[in-house]
Amino acid sequence: QVQLVESGGGLVQAGGSLRLSCAASGRTFSSYAVAWFRQAPGKEREFVAAQSWSGFSSYYADSVKGRFTISRDNAKETVYLQMNSLKPEDTAVYYCAGRRSITTIEEYEYAEWGQGTQVTVSS
Repeated sequence: QVQLVESGGGLVQAGGSLRLSCAASGRTFSSYAVAWFRQAPGKEREFVAAQSWSGFSSYYADSVKGRFTISRDNAKETVYLQMNSLKPEDTAVYYCAGRRSITTIEEYEYAEWGQGTQVTVSS
């Protein structure tokens, strides 16, 4: 089992950047596919980005493609989400998730979740 803790959220102006981090603990993190999801107030949680255990395959929601980049450092057991050109509609609680299997964009497939970190983008 892997425990996940997000950090790096905050308040930023539209057009700005933030980098979220997700620190994992557990001996098998390098074998986990990882993903970021987000949930805006009054909305369902939605997929943002995912990456395979090797880091070779990445997937993005259309709404963030070209602006967000997911990456991982297995030696540091950390997953990152670099967010550029932020928009007010990116405001949400961002969650890191992991699963010990192939990469997927489906929320219900992920067994391990962090507590979330708030990102607020002002216009």
